[in-house]
Order: sequence, then C-alpha cells, then structure tokens
Amino acid sequence: MLSQRLRQAGFTLIELMLVVTILGLLAYMVAPRLMGVMGKAKPKIAQADLANLGTALDLFYLDVGRYPTTEEGLKALVERPGDLVGWAGPYLKRGVPKDPWGREYVYRSPGEKGPYDLITYGGDGAPGGEGENKDIISN
Repeated sequence: MLSQRLRQAGFTLIELMLVVTILGLLAYMVAPRLMGVMGKAKPKIAQADLANLGTALDLFYLDVGRYPTTEEGLKALVERPGDLVGWAGPYLKRGVPKDPWGREYVYRSPGEKGPYDLITYGGDGAPGGEGENKDIISN
C-alpha cells in the first residue's frame, strides 16, 4: 500500500520527457523574438545613457564653469581632475557607464556640433552603419 502511494506521488520518465520537450519547443519559438526585442532596446538604452551623461556634464559646467576637456574625459564626472576649483562631484552615482555593446562612450570637448560631443558607434563599434550598427550622437 505504501509503495503504491509512492508510485502515484511522482512523475513517470515519459511525463518528464514530455514536459522538457514542450519547454524546449517554447524556448525555441520565443527566444528569437526576445533577442529581436533586446537588439531594438540597445539604441534606446544608449540614448538614455547619453541624456544622463549630458545632464551630469551640465552639472559639472555649472559648478566649474567649463566642460571637461577631451583629455579629462568623462572620468572627470566621477573623480576630481587635479585640484579643479568648484568641482562638487561625483556627478554620476555608479561611475561612467559603458555603452550597451560594452564599449566606452566617445567624448570630445569642444565638439563639432556644440560644446561637447558624446557618441557611441553602435553594435559594430565603427563610425557609420545602419540599424543596430548606426552611430548615436548627443545634441
């Protein structure tokens, strides 16, 4: 009687194999769609990062009276460059982020289109490109 209850309490190997097969098929069908959504999200994440970095750069400007030089870079938002008067940072809570593709954002000051340029070169890491490889530039 006890062994009969134990048999009824568990799953058979066939039932387990059927569940694993169904889960595998679902993952096979859903994963490509999910990856497509993630690919579309990366440019939006980069735009949000550039907006946040722009805000931090503006705060730096208000405190110091200038934007960080190209040589000082975005690191000046986290660590005081030398004995800079007026610096009240850090201006970023979690340090300087990398772009969604794992590379550093490009910072130049003065910029070509304003006081500074913030750029990510997209998925391919090279200037130009289309789709996920398209450059994203602030300002």
